[in-house]
Amino acid sequence: MAANGIASIGECMLELSGQSGPNWRMGFAGDTFNTLWALHALSPERPAIYVSAFGDDPFSRDQIDFFAQNGIGIGNSPIIAGARPGLYAITLTGAERAFTYWRSDAAARQLASDPAALAKSLENQALVYFSGITLAILEGPARKTLLEAVAKARAAGSLVAFDPNYRPRLWPSRETAQAAILEALAVTDIALPTFPDEQMLFGDATPEATAERLGKLVGEVVVKNGEQPALIAASGAQQTVGAVHVAAPVDTTGAGDSFNGGYLAARIAGHAPADAARRAHRVAAAVVQVRGALAPFETLRGAFDI
Repeated sequence: MAANGIASIGECMLELSGQSGPNWRMGFAGDTFNTLWALHALSPERPAIYVSAFGDDPFSRDQIDFFAQNGIGIGNSPIIAGARPGLYAITLTGAERAFTYWRSDAAARQLASDPAALAKSLENQALVYFSGITLAILEGPARKTLLEAVAKARAAGSLVAFDPNYRPRLWPSRETAQAAILEALAVTDIALPTFPDEQMLFGDATPEATAERLGKLVGEVVVKNGEQPALIAASGAQQTVGAVHVAAPVDTTGAGDSFNGGYLAARIAGHAPADAARRAHRVAAAVVQVRGALAPFETLRGAFDI
């Protein structure tokens, strides 16, 4: 079977957003799912699966149904009796967001509980994507299982993309995070770090320092930096690609994740890194003009194809 699919690995949570008095809007989101959402919108001809673990409660069933309604499967992800999804709420100050989480016993923490099922989900994928949050929700042995499965998929021909996405609260120590992320980079083809995260985790002074450090480990690196230009390091050279300025953003939730989805969709479609980054910036700019992490597919496609 030809490798044509897209697999993203991680945790999709219940998202509470759009507070109006005591009322909230509930949706489904999480960093690696947000990226897959954009990827799927922009690569509709490719089968898409979200690799995780799910509960058997009504919210988990609704989550899986939501995926299916939007053309996203769950591969061989386990359904765990008595488990349930994590939850987070977004509060906004202007367009800037803050998050409150309830996720310590989330089903997704068991995504590597069945190594054979995990490996099966990653078979015949053109692209496998995961993040530092995927690593952070797993215990050490489960992280090892995950990275072995990713390495196996890569050896079979899958392109592997990774966003370190460092969130200090999820890690027992900075040193643990550093070690795990370096292990992930060793099985990565495209790294998509964010400069402030790398500065916090590894002490990089500039985006150029991040690109140089990661360029020794990974063949293609794209350093995101908010509204500042993205810095691409590939084929021994560095290149900046300016971001798209949005005068009045509505909600910045998911902007970086959507950039990743736009970039990877462009790359697997054959676009050069600089063109992929330009398209990704347009996608991210479109996302910050809607509420919540998931923009409508039509919005994403319209931005991507300008």
